[in-house]
Amino acid sequence: MNRRQVIGSGVVMLALFASAGALMGWKYFAIQSANAAAMSQPEPMEMAESAVAVAREHRSVTTSIGTVLALQSITLRNELAGMVRTANLTPGQIVEAGTVLVALDVAVEEAELRAEEAQAKLTQMILERMEDANLKDGASDIELDRAMAERDISRANIERIKAVIARKTIVAPFRARIGMSDLHVGQYLEEGTELTTLQGVDDAVHVDFTVAQQVAAGLKQGDTVEVVSAVLGAPAPAEVVAIDARVDMATRNAWVRARVEDRSGRLSPGASVRVQVPVGETRRGVAVPVSSVRKGPSGDHVFVLEPDEHGQVRAHLRVVRSGAMLGDEVLVLDGLKAGEKVAASGSFKLREGVLVVSPQAAPETTASGK
Repeated sequence: MNRRQVIGSGVVMLALFASAGALMGWKYFAIQSANAAAMSQPEPMEMAESAVAVAREHRSVTTSIGTVLALQSITLRNELAGMVRTANLTPGQIVEAGTVLVALDVAVEEAELRAEEAQAKLTQMILERMEDANLKDGASDIELDRAMAERDISRANIERIKAVIARKTIVAPFRARIGMSDLHVGQYLEEGTELTTLQGVDDAVHVDFTVAQQVAAGLKQGDTVEVVSAVLGAPAPAEVVAIDARVDMATRNAWVRARVEDRSGRLSPGASVRVQVPVGETRRGVAVPVSSVRKGPSGDHVFVLEPDEHGQVRAHLRVVRSGAMLGDEVLVLDGLKAGEKVAASGSFKLREGVLVVSPQAAPETTASGK
């Protein structure tokens, strides 16, 4: 290789090195400029509403359909056959205990009663004379005993006839409301004819309902359930007064009876109501809005909002164990403490460590919406 070729190769190499150096310098200054521009830009932030976790106690409930029953309720029937002489069965009317509702004709029985009363007077007079004669040895002891027996028989016949008259006079056994009836004076009734129904009018009613055998096992007399009905407005507390001694083999349910106060008489016997029965033990946790709890690969989680060392609010992912739904809230059983602030609406946009700002137009709310 001659001298001119060597010099040419050196020039080319120098040109390449110079071009490479210039390119590297341009790249370096471009990166530095980009870094400087990035440093001058504000940190990205997300907008989300916040809520404060509120301590809450909760007990799971199961709902059953119950039937309202009067404390006292009977189907009225006549014991003896006869013709109706008096009928005081106005549907819907409230009658007091002892009120005559139906009276059958007892003219024959009254005549028999008068005859027996006369016979009783005669046997009494004969007995008195026989006692005097016995004292004077004018009558034997057998004759005296016979006179006494006849007197007792007459008295027993009087009581029997009075009992028949009483059985033909049907009275209200307790304060009650009369049901539907189609009974008229002069109507002949066979023995055991259904006349009407009587529903007791009291300050309370019974509600019968069924629950699963597992639920029934956790109930006892004195426990409180809630009765829900449109006529009541707010749920009414009811006390469990009886639990059936056996479980139905077909449904595996047990009957339960509860007593609910109803002084206004809004619950009609036979009406259907919903009964909310508590199940299990009371659990303690904190309530947060439904929008605060997110689903993820690691389970349920929330974003806790905490200030950093510069006072800026950042989101931190926290795995929690959620429980029952309480309306538009969720009961968190573990992983969150009362008083901690969590992201609510807009939490789906958050990630670990991101800056969070609350909407200016929406003031901070608690989990209960107050």
